Amino acid sequence: MSGNSDEAVAAGAGRRVDVVLVKAGRTKIRYPAGLLRDDGTRIVVRAPFAGGAVRDFGFVRFEPGDVFTEYYWRDRWYAVMEVRDAAGVLKGWYCDIARPAVLSGTELVVEDLDLDLWRSADGRDVRRLDEDEFAASGLTRTDPEAAAAAVAALAELEALAREGSGFLALLS
Repeated sequence: MSGNSDEAVAAGAGRRVDVVLVKAGRTKIRYPAGLLRDDGTRIVVRAPFAGGAVRDFGFVRFEPGDVFTEYYWRDRWYAVMEVRDAAGVLKGWYCDIARPAVLSGTELVVEDLDLDLWRSADGRDVRRLDEDEFAASGLTRTDPEAAAAAVAALAELEALAREGSGFLALLS
């Protein structure tokens, strides 16, 4: 990192931000997180599982006590959430396809575009999620440029997740 990036990291680290996930123009969820890093392009926060009750997807369970380290970019159309259980054991990464993140004051706003990707801790399970929701959203009709960016972002992220080291480098 350059000196300016180090200053950006130092200036923001440790403060509280509210992550605001917007979907179809409405706030889907808002939760507090601790800002770990902000280098001007990538923002990293950590938060406990904000879902309340257990969410069992069949291939992974998110539950109270889980900790999410979340990576957001101002210049990429996705966010990556590293998921660990209460003991610190890595479950995997849940990835949201979203418009580039905006940090304004103490709000980190992310617009979810319905497409998601899961990568298990061992890298053997990489799966696309919610493609039906994306199709039903009508984004290809209402905002074809955003839809194309979302599809391209999913393809890029899936390729990185399947390759392995490129995916992990993205988060280092």
